Amino acid sequence: MRIGLLTREYPPEVYGGAGVHVGFLVPRLRELAQVDVHCFGGQREDAIAHNPAPGMESANPALSTLSVDLAMTAALANVDLVHSHTWYANLAGHLSKVLHGVPHVVTAHSLEPRRPWKAEQLGGGYRLSSWVERVSYESADAVIAVSEGMRTDVLDCYPALDPARVHVVRNGIDSQAYHPVDETDVLERLGIDPTRPTVAFVGRITRQKGVGHLIAAAHRIDPAAQIVLCAGAPDTPEIAAETEAAVAELSAARPGVFWIQQMLPQPEIRQVLSHATAFVCPSVYEPLGIVNLEAMACGTAVVASDVGGIPEVVAEGETGLLVHYDERDVAAYRDGLAQAINELLADPARARAMGAAGRERAVAEFSWAGVAEQTLRIYQSVT
Repeated sequence: MRIGLLTREYPPEVYGGAGVHVGFLVPRLRELAQVDVHCFGGQREDAIAHNPAPGMESANPALSTLSVDLAMTAALANVDLVHSHTWYANLAGHLSKVLHGVPHVVTAHSLEPRRPWKAEQLGGGYRLSSWVERVSYESADAVIAVSEGMRTDVLDCYPALDPARVHVVRNGIDSQAYHPVDETDVLERLGIDPTRPTVAFVGRITRQKGVGHLIAAAHRIDPAAQIVLCAGAPDTPEIAAETEAAVAELSAARPGVFWIQQMLPQPEIRQVLSHATAFVCPSVYEPLGIVNLEAMACGTAVVASDVGGIPEVVAEGETGLLVHYDERDVAAYRDGLAQAINELLADPARARAMGAAGRERAVAEFSWAGVAEQTLRIYQSVT
């Protein structure tokens, strides 16, 4: 079986969870089938890269994206099945199904109706991306949701979908790539004291990831703890400015605030995660949350929102603490975040036990080999 796997992100150009997913899934899938990767951006040795059509580079980002999808579709005449990831590549999958007569499988990493703030980034293009997603999902031969919570959301957003076509295959983690480390040179270079308690965040600056909630909550976090924000790639200039102002206000109010604005490479992130007392995931929307698995695999306790698929990863009271998120009462959520974080900071032995349990759970239940095998079975069911 020859698979055309379609994605915007592919290593080394990865900025979000979908890119992480594809980067780890493809090598495992290639052990089971022939996989041709079609992606956006620069040329790679192990993928076919596509870019906007001439004259479309400066168009609305959604239109520019669709011109890439047309190029992808033209290049997919010789595959047996196409598998698209995110709306950026969904239209290429749908058009390939129509043009080449092959099955189309979609992996749902997020849903446009659940991310209205994307209108800030795309303007009218958000309406276009939403249309692309709806058409692609409703026409797909199979939809893979990365959690049970995500499956529920898919069927809620797209009730025309036959539930039998929506399958759950949870994201995985490479527990050899993410593991506890003793080295501290990266922390020391960044000015972070590895002997002090630390609260860490890793993620993009976007409404979805909720970094603003953590910054607000940090005013009530034990001042003895360091706050390490590995937060970059803002969606818009407006949210970048908001974050800059909020971090400046926090830094003026308490010591030990570190804002690392570049996306650190994996070995450096391992140090940040391994030496954190708690990792915080304040997302307001999260289909699964690979970053929580990364922290757990590094042996770190997690404090996270109880949204989407997060409760399927973070076992409440065992590998971390879940905080209820309600958009109608943001103040209560921020208070809950601070309280949960302080609870672990006050009991480092408990935090360490949760971290050990998280590592064990990540290794036992979330392997990429298992993800690839389940994905192949879905391919076989539609061909």
